[in-house]
Amino acid sequence: MKTLAKTFAATALIAVSTFAMAADKPTGDNSKKAVMTLSTADLAIDHYVAVMTEGQSAGVEQLFTSDFKQKVQASTDKTNSRSEVISFLKKQKGEQLNCKTSTTIVEQSSDYRIEKVTQQFEGFTKTDLVTLVNNGGNWKVSQSINSYK
Repeated sequence: MKTLAKTFAATALIAVSTFAMAADKPTGDNSKKAVMTLSTADLAIDHYVAVMTEGQSAGVEQLFTSDFKQKVQASTDKTNSRSEVISFLKKQKGEQLNCKTSTTIVEQSSDYRIEKVTQQFEGFTKTDLVTLVNNGGNWKVSQSINSYK
């Protein structure tokens, strides 16, 4: 009977240790690739605003569709690819912008939404028209058009 009790105690100890190790976060480069739940357009636009204004780079790869384009309308128009935008955003490393941000839904349906994101800085305003699409149950940004006043 004592042997049986020791066996159960050892098995329980091993199981608890295994579960505790499995619950720990990985410590390599993979820990930086956070998985974001973007199951609604609201979550996606909130994450977009956080990435653009607060320098958050966790989950940034999931935020954009594979064919994402960013168009910047200024004195000279410029188009940035998905990889260029992601690379730029990852370099921000948590730098927060000093601006007042607001969002307004321009148009929406069950599978897409166009949202106006306004960032009021001291001396100028950046307006960003963001197109979000429902991509297999996850909302992603497919296009962004920026203009400055």
